[in-house]
Formats: sequence, C-alpha cells, structure tokens
Amino acid sequence: MSEHSTYIPGNGVEKWIDERLPIIRFSKEHLMDFPTPKNLNYWWTFGGILAIMLVVQIVTGVILAMHYTPNIAMAFNSVEHIRRDVNGGRIIQATHAVGASMFFAAVYVHIFRGMYFGSYKAPREILWLLGVLIFVLMMATAFMGYVLPWGQMSFWAATVITNIFAAIPIVGNPILELLRGGFAVGNPTLNRFFSLHYLLPFVIAAVVILHIWALHVPGNNNPVGVEVKSDRDTLPFHPYYTMKDLYGIVLFAIPFAWFVFFIPDILGHPDNYIMANSQVTPAHIVPEWYFLPFYAILRAIDFNILFIDSKLGGVIFFAGSIVILFFLPWLDNSKTRSGTFRPMFKWFYWLFVLNFVGLTYLGSAPAEGIYVVLAKICTAYYFIHFLIILPVLSRIETSRPLPTSISESVLGKAH
Repeated sequence: MSEHSTYIPGNGVEKWIDERLPIIRFSKEHLMDFPTPKNLNYWWTFGGILAIMLVVQIVTGVILAMHYTPNIAMAFNSVEHIRRDVNGGRIIQATHAVGASMFFAAVYVHIFRGMYFGSYKAPREILWLLGVLIFVLMMATAFMGYVLPWGQMSFWAATVITNIFAAIPIVGNPILELLRGGFAVGNPTLNRFFSLHYLLPFVIAAVVILHIWALHVPGNNNPVGVEVKSDRDTLPFHPYYTMKDLYGIVLFAIPFAWFVFFIPDILGHPDNYIMANSQVTPAHIVPEWYFLPFYAILRAIDFNILFIDSKLGGVIFFAGSIVILFFLPWLDNSKTRSGTFRPMFKWFYWLFVLNFVGLTYLGSAPAEGIYVVLAKICTAYYFIHFLIILPVLSRIETSRPLPTSISESVLGKAH
C-alpha cells in the first residue's frame, strides 16, 4: 500500500478486496490519477490505440486458431473455410489480417513521434529500448503470421526470408534448419511458425506491461520536452486523457472498419490467394508493406564489401537497420528533447521520414535499373542519419529557447 494514498474504499466489498489484493487502489493511483502533462497532443493517443490493437489481434487470433489447420495439405483450404463457412469468420479473418497492417501503421506513427519529440532521451532510455524490442517482436510475429495462409507469397516469402540465416557464418545453417524443421520450407516449418505466431503476442503483451511500467517511473514526455515542475503542469489521466484517447481510438477505428467491411483483401498480395506451389516462383517476391523499407535495405547490398560477400552484407545491413534503433538515445546527445525547438534537426528529421517512405516504395519495386540505385542512396542516408547527422547536430546545433514550464507553453508568458 502507498504511504501517501488518497484512495478510500467505497464499500465493504472494496475494503475486503483492498486489504487482501489492493488492485483497485493500484489502478486508481497508477492509472486513473496518474499525473500526466497537460499539453499532450493527439500524437500521444497512439499509445492507447496500440494497446487496443494488441487486444484485437490476440482475441481474433485465438478465435482463428480454433478453426485453422497447420498442415500444408489443409492450411490454405482451412483459411477459405474460415472465410466462407464459419459464422462471422469472414469478419474475424479480415479484422485479424487488416489489423496487422493497422497495428504497424500505428506503431510507425508512435515511433516517429518518439523520434521527433525526443522521447528516447534520459531518463526514458529503457522505455525506448522496450519499445524497440516490442517492434522487433511484432515483426517476427507478423512474418510468421504471413506464412500461415500458405499461399504463393506466404511460401516464397518464408523461403527467401529464412534464407537470410544461411548467410551467417558457422551458425547460419544450423539455425536455418532448426527454424524450417528441415532443409526446405515445408510442414515442420508451418507447424513451428503457427506455434510461435500464437505464443509471441502474449510475450509482446508482457513486454508492453514493462513498457508501461517504464513510462510510469519518469512519467510522460511532452511536446515541449520540459519536465514537470509542479502539479500545475499536470492533469489526472482519467477522465482527461482516457476521453482524449477514446476519441483518437474511435477516429482510428473508422478507416480500420472501412478496410474490414469494404476492401479487406486490398492490402494482401494477389499471389497469396493462390495455394503455395514450390514448383512455380512468383515474378516478384515481396513481403507485406510494413516490411518493405527493411527489405529494400536487404536487397540494396548487392556488392561485396571487402571480405564480406553481398549476401552476408545484405543481412548485416538489414539487421543493423533495426539494431541501430536501440542505440538512438546515445547517438543523439542534444540536451533539447523536442524537435520543435531544434531548427536544423527538423529539416533532417523530415528528410529521414521522406527517405523511409522512399525505402517502402523501393521495397515493392523490382530489383532492377534505377530502383537499385535509388535503394542504395536511401539505404546510405538511413545509416548516415543515425551515425553522422544526429551526433554532429548534437554538437553544432543551437536550439531555440525553451519555455520555463509546461504551464507557460500552454498558457503563454502573460499568465
């Protein structure tokens, strides 16, 4: 029990529970009454949106698992059975499939918001590290989920992406065979991916709890990047931010519902509606859209780097593009958190966003001609931004004056 608690049980049942398991006290103190900066804008609602999306994916995933058959002879038809014959199956399957894309759309907004407003800076480094870990787990879960329908793109994406491990010296082939359950993608692969795809969302949920815990220790960052000075700078999370988050969730649900009800298959690749065939290779093997920036980086390294061959080089850059995010708190040493007060950082930040969008497009384009050259340029800039631009800006940039408090930034100096 908290020594400074203001919680008083409302009735005898609450008092009885509170004395044995103070869960209502905990939720009131750490969730409802949690002091939150009064100037948070709607970019901060994506944390709540992501929590809802995780619940949606777990619930729909558990229901789908009841009807899915993880066997290469029956997997494709079992998905069609869900869509056609299971009561509400079409909506549940569409919600899960579209939900993956909406989940990643929200997580990219959440990450880019954190990058712009410096939410990775001290004392929130562990909060950022846990967030990147959630992103990595999401990527692994989504990739394994993409294989389960056992369509053409499922099979060939699994073949190409698992082949990445073969490029790693010494341990690569044993890892590859362990992952596939044999020398090629087949029934053991599907069983492994189904098991892991079912398990990992619960691991993600556990890391999300740690992420929220790590948020509650230093408290929220805010658009001006100034720490809370007094109670005057904050509002209780409930009802102010629960209502604001709920409004953001409803707005987010509108395009989500539109995709689910009207065009549920538009985000899927046409080849994935053809049963997997190991004898017929698709013209262009592409992963889902949310993997495309990293897939473009993987394909951009088609040349040997000193003693490293192109295949291993591609894997190193592919892995490095994600691993580098873990080091962001130490690559950007600027004392000013918010990009709002960093005039030079702003330009480079938006150039990085544009570059990331470019990589997404190039990941879907064929690996030939001008697309290869542009992918190399965009890949180079991706790493230059983290390894050169951010450290240099930390030293040479002069930030604009910060407000003395959150209240000043909200109310103006006249107050």
